[in-house]
Amino acid sequence: MMKKIFFSTVFFIYFALTFAQSIKGEWKTIDDETGEEKSIVTIYEKEGQIYGKIIEILNPKKKNSKCTKCEGKYKDKPILGMLIIDGLSKDDDVYEGGSVLNPSNGKVYKCRLKLDEDNPNQLQVRGYVAFFYKTQYWQRIID
Repeated sequence: MMKKIFFSTVFFIYFALTFAQSIKGEWKTIDDETGEEKSIVTIYEKEGQIYGKIIEILNPKKKNSKCTKCEGKYKDKPILGMLIIDGLSKDDDVYEGGSVLNPSNGKVYKCRLKLDEDNPNQLQVRGYVAFFYKTQYWQRIID
């Protein structure tokens, strides 16, 4: 009986920690300069890589905005529904090796995602150009 309780407890804790540390789910994006809540991004895994798509724009005046500063396939496309995190792979507790698109300026950056060590409901989103980087902190949407 004690073995059963012990193994059940260990399994539950392992499952809870694994779930709590996932970056998959919905995140509220927050502008690092203004503090403005901008959108909701869903982060998901497909074929072993991480992707993120804008599923909601929070400012009602910008709901129908297009990516006028983007180049290539996203030029003048609706920002709502746009794939902005593309092809990241997990390396220990960091996701990297892909890119992030900033629809505000149309630029694509190398990307790194990492859960905050003290708060797993906060996601560090870092975009790189060479050795320069900019960081935003997104908040997990909890139902």
